[in-house]
Amino acid sequence: MQVIVRDNNVEQAIRALKKKMQREGLFREMKEHRAYEKPSERRVRERAQAIARQRKAVRKKMQREGLLPSSRRRAAAR
Repeated sequence: MQVIVRDNNVEQAIRALKKKMQREGLFREMKEHRAYEKPSERRVRERAQAIARQRKAVRKKMQREGLLPSSRRRAAAR
């Protein structure tokens, strides 16, 4: 991962680096590796993540088909 420093503006380069790392999921991965996770806890977490992904996919599909409003943010902004 590279970030170009322009005009000796290190602060801006650091912000860009943090944004890239956030998008790649590096912070989440570092947080997961801070402490030992028991295999049973890992299974519970992975199962919960799978359920969340499935719910999100179903919600997106229903939105595409017009069965649900697009999103809450847009509805609140109107």
